[in-house]
Amino acid sequence: MPFREINSKMVEATVAPGQRLFSQRGAMLAYRGEVSFTPNIQGGQGGLMSMIGRRVANEATPLMTVEGSGTVMFGHGGHHIQVINLSGDTLYVEADRLLAFDGTLQQSTMFMGSQGGVMGMVRGQVTGQGLFTTTLTGHGAVAVMAHGGVIEVPITPGREIHVDPQAYVAHHGDVRNKLSASVGWREMVGRGSGEAFQLELSGSGAVFVQASEEKL
Repeated sequence: MPFREINSKMVEATVAPGQRLFSQRGAMLAYRGEVSFTPNIQGGQGGLMSMIGRRVANEATPLMTVEGSGTVMFGHGGHHIQVINLSGDTLYVEADRLLAFDGTLQQSTMFMGSQGGVMGMVRGQVTGQGLFTTTLTGHGAVAVMAHGGVIEVPITPGREIHVDPQAYVAHHGDVRNKLSASVGWREMVGRGSGEAFQLELSGSGAVFVQASEEKL
């Protein structure tokens, strides 16, 4: 596993010759050895479209490519860090919650509205969350950030789960998502809490939920 949890707010990664990691800019806390950090204008493994998605999601800085031989400690803003291991599946994660990930993972960008109709628009305009979600596919590890800790909630067929959009961190599996409103559209405008609307997830997989609704 490329990430070792030092505590709830710091992880350590081993960097070896011929291998690389990608991290959010400003996430490096300290390092040992001969390690280089280079801005990646292509947006990691996802190419130009991934970079465009991150720009539209208000991420003004590119990812950093981490290479060399040594160890690096990552953290950001004192946020809780959760390490998620992938075994050939795909992880969907809010772009601004992505701290660092294994360079073996294939990255791309998905417009959330493509799965939930107007969900992306509502999340972007009402809750302030991004319209784009980063997808990471393959075998490797991902370190994501959250407020107040993270819990993994299973999603099973026939038993959908409702999540406050601001508490959503990531999900994986064969999962569909859509917006479920508990009040009318007029009452929703200007509201940013889960009492007005929820993110409904159904299928087979799991969703990662943070303990606080505070945005990063």
